[in-house]
Amino acid sequence: MQVILALIVLFVLATLLYMQHDRFGKNASGSRLALMQSKPNYKEGAFDNLEHTPALAEGTSYSKMLREFFFAKKVRNIPKDLIPVEKNDLHHLPIDSNLYVWFGHSSYYIQLDGKKILVDPVFSKYATPVRVSVRAFESEYNYQVDDLPEIDILFITHDHWDHLDYNTFMKLKDKVKHIVTGLGVGAHLEKWGYPAGQITELYWGEHAEIDGFQIHSTTARHFSGRTFKRNTTLWSSFVLKGSKRIFIGGDSGYGKHFKEIGNAHGPFDFAILENGQYNAMWKYIHMMPEEVITATQDLQAHYLIPVHSAKFPLANHAWDEPLKRVTEAATAQHIAILTPKIGQIVSLEQYKSYPHWWEGLE
Repeated sequence: MQVILALIVLFVLATLLYMQHDRFGKNASGSRLALMQSKPNYKEGAFDNLEHTPALAEGTSYSKMLREFFFAKKVRNIPKDLIPVEKNDLHHLPIDSNLYVWFGHSSYYIQLDGKKILVDPVFSKYATPVRVSVRAFESEYNYQVDDLPEIDILFITHDHWDHLDYNTFMKLKDKVKHIVTGLGVGAHLEKWGYPAGQITELYWGEHAEIDGFQIHSTTARHFSGRTFKRNTTLWSSFVLKGSKRIFIGGDSGYGKHFKEIGNAHGPFDFAILENGQYNAMWKYIHMMPEEVITATQDLQAHYLIPVHSAKFPLANHAWDEPLKRVTEAATAQHIAILTPKIGQIVSLEQYKSYPHWWEGLE
């Protein structure tokens, strides 16, 4: 018993020591914290969703969730085959071309109106602070920071590890001109060496004009946190208004906010929405694929681009199930959907359907 107790104490001490690493970021303080405290949904040191959002659905529990995650049989949640990837030279794309390139999960590049935009870049092999779990799928090519041109605007939707990656951001520092994110996230970035003047933090309903774009922070139904304490920073979606109107969805459960955003800012040319790593047990913080189609309709979007799949096994569904279900639901509801391969250059000027690249892969 004494040996077990000593091991537990050592583990706790090692965990606390490791959590002092810069990768965990920093809590807001001073004027940044005062601004956060002035917002109506910041209470007792944390933000809250505007719509009641239980972490777990009715009829489930954390013990049930953990049993399923660790002990339930995992059916093809990691592919046996390499994920196909198109390797393209992103440094020499025609600057007058409006286009989109997906890097897997929720990382993607947009070129619009002569500006270069990056969203939630994660180019590490892991989606957790402990580099032994949630490893990225093996693929034909792994895009890295060196593959990117200089970035005019970088969006961070929230500070989870699969959206805000320390290693990636340390490599990006000399390539990024401006960052747009939610309240509180700037504290992490400043700790990592990003100048305060380079960061715009927005609360839901606020907007900024950057590089000729109107950028609006809009609601999401999710949560945040890089340590055991949740919701110390704001999670957001964003509206990007230029020659195209694009909804940058981040992570969100389905809710009434999609219709409200559609009424306020739609119709959208493109809605980029998370679709993957879902489970009925946590349906209020991650949409099910069929709900993604409803959200697209609520947003009054002409085209849907689903993301948040094909890179990390963060749920027990088959790795290709999100793409199968969302394309089937889109077909049934007559929604135009774009499902390019990772790395494929997608024109934002002319719609075309894409082959189901996941079919035939194990």
